[in-house]
Amino acid sequence: MQDKNVNVEVKEEEQLIEQARIRREKLQKLISEGKNPYEQVKYDVNADSAAIKANYEAYEGKLVSVAGRMMSRRIMGKASFSHITDKSGSIQLYVSRNDLGEENYTSYKKDYDIGDIIGVKGVVFKTQTGEISLHVQEMIMLTKSLLPLPEKYNGLQNQDLKYRLRHLDLIMNDDVKKTFRIRSQILKEIRAYLDGMGYLEVDTPTLLTLEIGADARPFKTHHNALDLDMYMRIETELFLKRLIVGGLDKVYEVGRIFRNEGMDAFHNPEFTTIEMYQAYSDYVDMMNLIEDLYKTVTLKVCGTLDITYQGTVIHMGEWTRMTMAEAVKKYAGVDYNDWATDEQARAVAKEKGLELEQGDAATKGHVLIEFFDAFVEDKLIQPTIIYDYPVENSPLAKRKPSNPAFTERFEYFICAHEYGNAFSELNDPIDQKQRMVKQVEAKRAKGNNEAQVDEDFINALEYGLPPTGGLGMGLDRLVMLLTDSSTIRDVILFPTMKPKK
Repeated sequence: MQDKNVNVEVKEEEQLIEQARIRREKLQKLISEGKNPYEQVKYDVNADSAAIKANYEAYEGKLVSVAGRMMSRRIMGKASFSHITDKSGSIQLYVSRNDLGEENYTSYKKDYDIGDIIGVKGVVFKTQTGEISLHVQEMIMLTKSLLPLPEKYNGLQNQDLKYRLRHLDLIMNDDVKKTFRIRSQILKEIRAYLDGMGYLEVDTPTLLTLEIGADARPFKTHHNALDLDMYMRIETELFLKRLIVGGLDKVYEVGRIFRNEGMDAFHNPEFTTIEMYQAYSDYVDMMNLIEDLYKTVTLKVCGTLDITYQGTVIHMGEWTRMTMAEAVKKYAGVDYNDWATDEQARAVAKEKGLELEQGDAATKGHVLIEFFDAFVEDKLIQPTIIYDYPVENSPLAKRKPSNPAFTERFEYFICAHEYGNAFSELNDPIDQKQRMVKQVEAKRAKGNNEAQVDEDFINALEYGLPPTGGLGMGLDRLVMLLTDSSTIRDVILFPTMKPKK
């Protein structure tokens, strides 16, 4: 069976090579006739397929100019039919020898191929079957396609090739085009919402001169002119908070983030976040903001608050809020408030068969986090905000005045995945430095001696950060949700791929 598959692949490769050879011969013929398709500088387009179809009465009988890629051709003697796709869709062409003339019609039949980009002037009409079409009066080849497109009905099926050859994927699959149009719309609606709330969009550095102590692992590069190692950013947070210190009370950034970590359906090393910070607010204000933002964007993009993701109906208009301790009690059956000591918490974990990452050094907070990860997260299908996180895993969040073992932090979950993270931001520079030092020490204990405390950030806090609410959300995951995409690779135009040899 393997030999048979290899033979089929070899035969297909030989056919592709032969087709490419024939197309190059056609190109040379056109050039020799003074018709080099690559010399065309521009083509004046005054209509597109979607506009013509949506406003047929206005266009009927009028001469229009369109351009696009020829995706089909049916030769029928003195008259033929083609379809071209443009930015908005597809439209049929009626091509006749009487209108083009003998020479041009013969060239259309013999020199043109599926995949060529053409410019057309034609009169809008309906065929006998009722299909809105263009009666072609003039046709010109704008670009010769030297490689054949995949076969029409089977298309581009290999998923690996779809990601590697995204340009081809977009040519062949309308659903893929739709996904990325929706992505653009989602980002537009988010910006419109935040702009309407008085937020200022800003840009902060992507290249950093130090590796901070946060858990995420950065990509490292080298600046030749400065002879300095630099790091790609793993978040936009610390610079955005500097702007709050500087008096820009509401800021947000659509930021490209780079993390040198694993890849799966929800993780790509290069991804997009939106972080927003608001002075004189707290994490409850951020809860209210994210719920309203998601409802607004979902309704604008999907037209409804009830959407389907991978077969599950999600009610975006209904959000639940629980503390982490309440969620663990509900789903794991253990009560944080019953643990008098760290030792008792570890004993409960052992009784439940929970392996603790910190071992005998685990605190009550560590145990609570481990219970949440093991027993709760996969139960959070409908939109749920989990708040009041232990201080052990929240180094940038403000402690709760009523219970300093916890912080004013929340994450929100949909379909058992985390979509965003928010704090009442820590603005005590002394406390902040102590927590960052612990982060760095933890990294160095694992053999990473490059991690450093961001002293410039601490210095900024020492000038005074007002009480601030901050929130970071993953754009790619929201696009996945609203386009019903099962993997992050489907919503990133060019996902990270290992090169093929």
